[in-house]
Amino acid sequence: MKTRLLLLLIGILLPFQMATAASEPEYPAEVTFTLRTAVAEGKLVYIGQGGNIDGQVNPTLRVPENALVQVNLINGDGAMHDVVADAFGARSDRVTGRDASTVMVFRTGKAGEFRYWCSVPGHRAAGMEGLILVGKGASDAGDKAADLSHPPTDIPPAIGDRPPRDVSVDLHTTEKTGHLADGTRYKFWTFNDQVPGPFLRVRQGDRVTVNLHNDKTSTMVHSVDFHAVTGPGGGAEVTQAAPGKTASFRFRALKPGLYVYHCATPMVAHHITNGMYGLILVEPAGGLAKVDREFYVMQGEIYTTEAHGQHGDLSFSLDKLLNERPEYYIFNGASDALTKTHRMEASVGETVRIFFGVGGPNATSSFHVIGEMFDRVYHEGSLISPPMRDVQTTTVAPGGATMVEFKVDFPGRYILVDHALSRMERGLVGFLHVNGKADKDIFEPLAP
Repeated sequence: MKTRLLLLLIGILLPFQMATAASEPEYPAEVTFTLRTAVAEGKLVYIGQGGNIDGQVNPTLRVPENALVQVNLINGDGAMHDVVADAFGARSDRVTGRDASTVMVFRTGKAGEFRYWCSVPGHRAAGMEGLILVGKGASDAGDKAADLSHPPTDIPPAIGDRPPRDVSVDLHTTEKTGHLADGTRYKFWTFNDQVPGPFLRVRQGDRVTVNLHNDKTSTMVHSVDFHAVTGPGGGAEVTQAAPGKTASFRFRALKPGLYVYHCATPMVAHHITNGMYGLILVEPAGGLAKVDREFYVMQGEIYTTEAHGQHGDLSFSLDKLLNERPEYYIFNGASDALTKTHRMEASVGETVRIFFGVGGPNATSSFHVIGEMFDRVYHEGSLISPPMRDVQTTTVAPGGATMVEFKVDFPGRYILVDHALSRMERGLVGFLHVNGKADKDIFEPLAP
């Protein structure tokens, strides 16, 4: 009887012990880091604890190839946080409450540059992101990439009240590797070495000559389709220029409005996603009302083979383009173009006008400025229709545009977004900095 009972207990306990052992991680870890969450300089951050990362904000975690890595996370500010490293399929639990802790464990592979971040919505955009550097030979080439982003303030002066005349536009198509995100490079196709292309400004009735020159170093045929053109392909049928060649045409700007232009060489979506889009403004007779500040902002999508956050040189993915699954959403050619590279500024009491377009090629934008309302929205770029008033968020289709105007009444940092807000986590954010004296009658923080 005792023998049978012993065998029965072994039969019950042995599978349980084997299952428990199989589910345990491969401890001990070869490299361990500790991060504490905090608020610093108005941002959410990780701060290194101990070792050679002690006191560093969003420290770079340097680890060997094929190593088992443990990241301890301590909640230092009481809000909900976690730590994620998607490149390794790793993530911690989410923790809430000061001094609560959790752990993320993963095994590295070959040398490279990868990202870790907080996956709580909005926290990555607020500053909780750092670098995992695997191996000694990991490249920092992405940090040295050329800046191809278009300054939002680079806009020609207003047309004003002048008669129609002859105007010439020169577009130079190039294929250049440039900065996409922190530590990341991508080969863009551009008009005039920038994404988006130049902001073009003409008057209704102008006769516009377009000269498109495709750089001799290009590998592709390029062209241009103006949505403001009445004619075959918007000009695309006569501007299919081989590398080193120039093509030209002339058109009459018949209709006022804010219009997209883009490359229209098959496959068209490939040329657009790589950066070949821009805006042309056809001002009505008499011009536009005067404002204090004008900005040029365009939204685009980048489809990379590599996952979002991976560093180095990224490559184009046709499958992701066809399935409409971008890894990056961008304003003005890069994920940090309107947060770090270029500064948009205004002062309390000034009127602001934003020419906003969506290059796409696929995603519709729900354009919104957090903390402001649009006094006037010229929906779908129609300049002679009565504007919509007091609008919170406006929809802009791919290949579409809008013009919004508003007066800034209170100082602070206002955030430009697509209100499909998960896109912030993939780079779609910009800042408008408003300077001036605060009016407590408009807004007043209250002490707890």
